[in-house]
Amino acid sequence: MVFRAPVTVRRIKSYSAQTGYVYQYYFDEVRAEQRRAGQEGTEYVYVVSRDRKHTFLVPVFLRRQALEEWAKRHGRRLNGTEEYAAAKMRLFAAFDGLPELEAKRLTIEVTSENLEELLAQLDID
Repeated sequence: MVFRAPVTVRRIKSYSAQTGYVYQYYFDEVRAEQRRAGQEGTEYVYVVSRDRKHTFLVPVFLRRQALEEWAKRHGRRLNGTEEYAAAKMRLFAAFDGLPELEAKRLTIEVTSENLEELLAQLDID
């Protein structure tokens, strides 16, 4: 008898960016307890395509420091769904503001400076 790993069905979503591109993307994985440039945090990885022919990875790094500062200001911690929402909103901001997202391979981050704005779009306070 042969056992096969379960097939993961990915729900591909689309986003019409202000740059004029229509991105297709899906969430791939979360990498907890990552370090980047001396910062600790969580990395949310998305698989993205602009042309439906080839894909590239876009990691969004959510800094732990940003979460801690937000919690101090608001008197509570963000839950996992809210953290994911912040990462996804940062992904959308990158789609809107970086027309060469694939070529530049930039580090996309959720920081203390942009977390409040990202969550405000979702009425999270």
